[in-house]
Amino acid sequence: MTEKIFEMQHIDKLYGTLLANNDVSIHLNQGEILCLVGENGAGKSTIMKILYGLEQPTDGEIYVKGEKVRFHTPSDAMAKGIGMVQQHFMLFENMTVAENIVFKNEIRKGLFMDRKRTVETVKELSEKYGLKIDPEAKIEDCPVGLRQRVEILKILYQSAEIIIFDEPSAVLTPLEVDSLLETIKSLAASGKSIVLITHKLQEVMAVADRIYVMRAGKVVAERLRGETNTDELAFLMVGHHPALRDVAAPQPGEVLLETKKLSLHREHRDILKDVDLHVNAGEVVGIAGVSGNGQTELELCLTGLERPTEGQVFLLGKEVTNASVKTHRDSGMAYISEDRYLWGSAAEGALSENVLMAKENRAEFNRYGFLKHDAIKEYTEKLIKRFDVKANDTDQKIRELSGGNAQKLITAREIMMDTPVLICCEPTRGIDIGAMEFIHDQILEKREKGCGVLLVSSELSEIMTLSDRIYVLFEGKIAGEFKRGAVDEKTLGILMLGGRRDETEKIRQ
Repeated sequence: MTEKIFEMQHIDKLYGTLLANNDVSIHLNQGEILCLVGENGAGKSTIMKILYGLEQPTDGEIYVKGEKVRFHTPSDAMAKGIGMVQQHFMLFENMTVAENIVFKNEIRKGLFMDRKRTVETVKELSEKYGLKIDPEAKIEDCPVGLRQRVEILKILYQSAEIIIFDEPSAVLTPLEVDSLLETIKSLAASGKSIVLITHKLQEVMAVADRIYVMRAGKVVAERLRGETNTDELAFLMVGHHPALRDVAAPQPGEVLLETKKLSLHREHRDILKDVDLHVNAGEVVGIAGVSGNGQTELELCLTGLERPTEGQVFLLGKEVTNASVKTHRDSGMAYISEDRYLWGSAAEGALSENVLMAKENRAEFNRYGFLKHDAIKEYTEKLIKRFDVKANDTDQKIRELSGGNAQKLITAREIMMDTPVLICCEPTRGIDIGAMEFIHDQILEKREKGCGVLLVSSELSEIMTLSDRIYVLFEGKIAGEFKRGAVDEKTLGILMLGGRRDETEKIRQ
């Protein structure tokens, strides 16, 4: 008989009047890979936060190796061998990669940290699991993809027996995802027990031994991998089969956004080098690249958050190279940032305050310097309803929403800015199937209205589905430009890793 390494029985979790978990009973077997799938707000992350001690259950019982437990903090959970790689990073910006990984478990030499041994240990750990990273790099200098690797390595360093992964592949490229999935399988084969929370059903079918589907806080189905398929799981998650998308041919107009020889130098190296790109009215232009190849810096330069070292940025024919963020916004740019909390919102702010960003001086919300609170509340409620954001009320803090619902609210705010240019960076990161379909529809609707959309995404399928043209970015340079249908996913993957065009057989420009 298979040993249950943990069991959660009849768990309820109440936030005010919102029942986030409703009579949830799940278990994990020794050495098993268990997948939790469901829409945003379905309760899958909440139930795992309860197991990890980040949240307290309103009702129900938890057993680890047959022993009844109640975790008040993550430290309590770690003491029982439970680790969690969370969707939102818990890292110290001004510390190195190695310092973050060994935090609270430092390798010491006398009273002080043994930095040499620490770096060597972290390097060995990263190589062992195929998660290569520079141990001496500062976190503040690491792009999102590398920060995700640090989070995973932190848990591996602590030798947890039960490892919870919350959307771990959200920032990875297809090749990195393959490597991650192999890592997860090897961890399970070595005796680790894994819980994987993901909305990517291909990943589920690649690694799961068993699957729970959650909807509206309840477990609605349990399946063995061999008993199901992606179509059934998608149906169980959203209650209908996802529609096939047929994107009409573009009708591009004038150039709305353009860069000329855009370059950014930092610490004696080129982050961006001579980037020439343009976005026309009525088209979606995709940026494909492995995380850490300049995408983050490109979006910052385009939006006024970073000043390029050389080159020019033009918005609606006007140069805005060194202009402020406000000037970019006022000139006709909306921006969905890749980091929903660092740049995309005020985590401690209410939903209504976050929705108001960049609109606070509009006459519909402001009269003689005084905010129209009733109008702001009504507008926020309108966006919550239209974009199906699961929230208690407009005064709720945005950090209290699930990651996917926070993303939907930020996306709603920017799309409803009604600007001629929209920059979308990872717009569907951590988003479930139903919400992803809706956001994709909104992006295409902007395109059909004659707007220009620049889409930066680590999801190649998203880039290829939505983009009329695709630029490949490698080591801060444009490695290729392709029209829709002129390149396949495998070829893009090769170019994203620095391969040459003559190494592929399928490039047709």
